[in-house]
Amino acid sequence: MNNPENNVAKSYAIIGFGKIGQALAKAFVRKGIKVSVATTRTPERFAAEAAAIGKEIIPVTLGDAVKADVIFLAVRFESHPDVARALHDWDGKMIIDVTNAYGVPPHKLGGLPSAKFVAQAFTNGKLIKGFNHLGAGILEKDPAVHGGNRVVFLAGDDEDATSEVATLAERLGFAPVKLGKLTDGGLLVQAQGNTWGQLIFQDLIKFKS
Repeated sequence: MNNPENNVAKSYAIIGFGKIGQALAKAFVRKGIKVSVATTRTPERFAAEAAAIGKEIIPVTLGDAVKADVIFLAVRFESHPDVARALHDWDGKMIIDVTNAYGVPPHKLGGLPSAKFVAQAFTNGKLIKGFNHLGAGILEKDPAVHGGNRVVFLAGDDEDATSEVATLAERLGFAPVKLGKLTDGGLLVQAQGNTWGQLIFQDLIKFKS
């Protein structure tokens, strides 16, 4: 059944403007979709970098970025608590976890998959693991290649939220593949300790049948 909320125009933000954040920003620009971008710097400090990517990129403060409906978390893994503290209650917002916990000892995650650990920080938010399995050099390229579309893997515990992010991925030109919940499919695309998930760095193309 179609959820009426899916038909409401969403606002988007990218928190983090390193290589991955900029790669995501380029994906929005290719499709002419506006997206806010925030970093630890003031908006004026990275306005020139944003403008160089495209007019659709709107530099904002972190406080303004977290007002968006859908937020890409593109910061270093250890910085996610700082982002989470920007709101006391994330109240159903969709957070796309693009972080990778490579090098983080498993015991520091309490035995949880990395995305589950991140999700704990975003009270009442809907966290979807996604867009993290591709390096920035690939992610920034047009996903329409060789007559097909580059795959992005998604995992989340809220099916409606995962489906909405899948729809956004399609708008951005990618072919979304849903892997199930964070404790199942999420394990396939997580980094933890000194190991990578089985699907990390898999640059797959989905062809139309």
